[in-house]
Amino acid sequence: MVTALHHVNVTVPPELEAATKHFYGEVVGLKQVPKPVTARQSGAWYQIGANQLHLSVEDEERGQLSSRHICFHVSDLAEAEERFKSAGVEIIPDTRPIAETLRFYVRDPGGNQLEIVQTK
Repeated sequence: MVTALHHVNVTVPPELEAATKHFYGEVVGLKQVPKPVTARQSGAWYQIGANQLHLSVEDEERGQLSSRHICFHVSDLAEAEERFKSAGVEIIPDTRPIAETLRFYVRDPGGNQLEIVQTK
């Protein structure tokens, strides 16, 4: 089902965004890459070989559910969705579609968010 780790999303409060961008870009030395226009424009995306690290600013209005997540690439999104549904896992629809990408979200038993993605 899972073919690759696509990206990991870490989050910070708004007041730490600049310091965290400096940390990942200058201290760690990651290359920042452009985000799609449909993505939130705060934070940053960094390329690490075939994978990415996404830095997001935590939205306090969302409540206790963080946007921190791991993204898994799958070869067949419909098959993956059926597998999760069969296991009784709630499918969380994609509310911010990205061109050339099909995706949905789930939460593991500990409440950690997983993004499940298939690129077209």
